[in-house]
Amino acid sequence: MTAVIETRGLTKRYRGGQLAVDGLDLTVPDGSVFGFLGPNGSGKTTTIRMLMGLIEPTSGSATVLGEPMPRAARTVLPRVGTLIEGPALYGFLSGRDNLARYDSADPTADPRTRGRRIGTALDRVGLASAAGKKAKAYSLGMKQRLGLAAALLQPRRLLVLDEPTNGLDPQGMREIRSLIRELAADGTTVFLSSHLLDEIEQVCTHAAVMAQGRLITQGPVAELAAGARGRLSVLTPDTGDAARLLKELGLTGVEIADDRVTADPPGEGTDPADLNAALVGGGVRVRAFGIERASLEDAFVALTGEGFDVAG
Repeated sequence: MTAVIETRGLTKRYRGGQLAVDGLDLTVPDGSVFGFLGPNGSGKTTTIRMLMGLIEPTSGSATVLGEPMPRAARTVLPRVGTLIEGPALYGFLSGRDNLARYDSADPTADPRTRGRRIGTALDRVGLASAAGKKAKAYSLGMKQRLGLAAALLQPRRLLVLDEPTNGLDPQGMREIRSLIRELAADGTTVFLSSHLLDEIEQVCTHAAVMAQGRLITQGPVAELAAGARGRLSVLTPDTGDAARLLKELGLTGVEIADDRVTADPPGEGTDPADLNAALVGGGVRVRAFGIERASLEDAFVALTGEGFDVAG
């Protein structure tokens, strides 16, 4: 697949010497749903700002839709829908009127079809019934939906979404995930920044992991998760005894949650069947035993050495 976003050596150093992004080589394939991951302060937001031409890089290059940014911003941005750090809304205007303002500011938008486009966008994000309500009365989730509707007013080659499910309830999150899949099926590339790793795993085809301004890894989501080791899991009513025995058998990272004990998987020289037999021999009633499939979160922790925090 060709690249919709590509960076080479992209670097941003702020005054005072702070290095926010360090030599980033990023490739976002055409037609992908691309998850952009990183802990607080990893450089994700700075990268997005450079890609959208909001700030200049210190060095390196970035192309979006095959054009250099920020030099080609005027020709590129009309083909890109964005929702970055929450939508900017006029609180005294209705949701529909806010979209009308966004649409009228787009020089490529045909005013004769404005009403139809606004109605379609409101329907797609589930805000048709609240379109007449003033934006200041919207919940955080409704504001996120309205921002997404603004990004969908015109057909887009690329959508750049920063925490698009922020403030949404579980049903709203499912609806937005479904919408992202629909957009990808229609040929739109979606570049999605999120701190919800399970969400990224459910909806994204590709992902990149940032830490301390540097790119740690990128590639298909399935391959990233496959590169991590899953956890040993024991389902038992005797959690205390199981945890004690696993530690005595040399396992690390032993944790108890309800009726489940998990641990780091054993080394190559240890047969999991022997561990199971040792638990049973020690009087532990084992209801289920096995190595769980590694998740994207497991891969992230293994790559960065830390848990996930709200992205910065």
